[in-house]
Amino acid sequence: MKKLILIRHAKSSWEFNLNDHERPLKSRGVTDANLVSKKLCYALKTIDLVLCSDAQRTKLTAEIFISALGIEENLVKFNPNLYDFSGENLVRIVKDVHDSVNNLMVFGHNHAITAFVNTFGTKHIDNVPTSGVVIIEFDIEKWSALKPGKTLKTIFPRDLK
Repeated sequence: MKKLILIRHAKSSWEFNLNDHERPLKSRGVTDANLVSKKLCYALKTIDLVLCSDAQRTKLTAEIFISALGIEENLVKFNPNLYDFSGENLVRIVKDVHDSVNNLMVFGHNHAITAFVNTFGTKHIDNVPTSGVVIIEFDIEKWSALKPGKTLKTIFPRDLK
């Protein structure tokens, strides 16, 4: 069995004249990420690997979750190919994960996150919101054999307020 924890980056700011890749988080994004990450603590036992887009907003979101969950920094890898909006890179990256990893956490972007959960999960979600978490379990031994799994849990900021 393999478990995938997908997390969409927190709400980002358009306040500064920066390119999309460098946009920081809004204060609401920080608040929501803290709220969701604290709730996620109760749903997770262990994480073997964290993959994160190298965009500023995903890195900052990951820092909040990593701190709240007590994940060791050496388990975190930044991948510029996760700066993906179509979802094609996300699927390929998940399929390429080493089979020793059973519990994988991925921080990424929409539309890729929503497309992935609707392709591989059992619960249709119109739009995974910012700071949203979707946990999917797969009855596979190898990530390369990725096929539809079962959506175990969703945690969205609006459900915690």
